[in-house]
Amino acid sequence: MKEISTKKLVETIVEGIRNRKGRNITAIDLRKVTDAPVEYMVIAEGTSSTQVAAVAGEVDSYVRTQLHVHPLAVDGMDNAEWVAMDYGTIFVHIMQREPRAFYDIENLWSDGKRTDYADE
Repeated sequence: MKEISTKKLVETIVEGIRNRKGRNITAIDLRKVTDAPVEYMVIAEGTSSTQVAAVAGEVDSYVRTQLHVHPLAVDGMDNAEWVAMDYGTIFVHIMQREPRAFYDIENLWSDGKRTDYADE
């Protein structure tokens, strides 16, 4: 089986988020951060619990279809204020605006290299 690069997985996750109009997408490269739990974090917003759930579902489906990769775990679909997806080397956080502002993950991992993606 062909090894899929972490960078390719990040790009595919971002495409999946964009497919359902997820907004304010940020990827944080943590490969040079000591004791980071993953190589990358991808963070995005949905405007409602319905959209957060739809974006998370699309990421799961799109990554499976494109790369044949399944998340190791998905949590938060019940209320869909914050859905966390674990892809081993990448954590994906799809959040509503209020929890995202409150938890401020980007600031927690500010030692990483941040890439912001323009909304389409």
